[in-house]
Amino acid sequence: MDVSSTDSMTPPRGPLRRLLHRFRQTEAGQSLVEFSMILPLFLVLLFGLVDFGRAFFTWLLVTNAAREGARVAAVQSDATTIDARIYDSFCDPHPSDCSLDPTKLTIAKTNVQGSRGSAVAVDLTYDFEFVTPLGGILRLIGGSTLATPTITSHSSMRLE
Repeated sequence: MDVSSTDSMTPPRGPLRRLLHRFRQTEAGQSLVEFSMILPLFLVLLFGLVDFGRAFFTWLLVTNAAREGARVAAVQSDATTIDARIYDSFCDPHPSDCSLDPTKLTIAKTNVQGSRGSAVAVDLTYDFEFVTPLGGILRLIGGSTLATPTITSHSSMRLE
């Protein structure tokens, strides 16, 4: 058996091949690959918690504002007073320090200053926006996105 013929069949080991062979034998970089695979899931959970908390807080504010508006309307107040009370419920001094954006709030009132004993209703609609890139990450992971939700509240009381 000729020794020189077997040596000619094995390809020469270049620097790139030696580097790849070394990485194949060690676990260097494994944690980086695993981290890059799990990072989008953690970001979706984190961003979901942040936006859910903000949406829940907004829902509480909108519900309370509708209740406040219905209470003022129940004592035969005019539409301007009702609007001012609604805005004051989520703004400390109205135009300057608001928890919600007043331009995204729609107010609908029915039976304002109607006959005593009848019901007055206040409906509020708020266009909520996400502050995190949750929709973009979900589009990257699963191909779908989240639409911006609309938060609504209805409150009615008897006119006094």
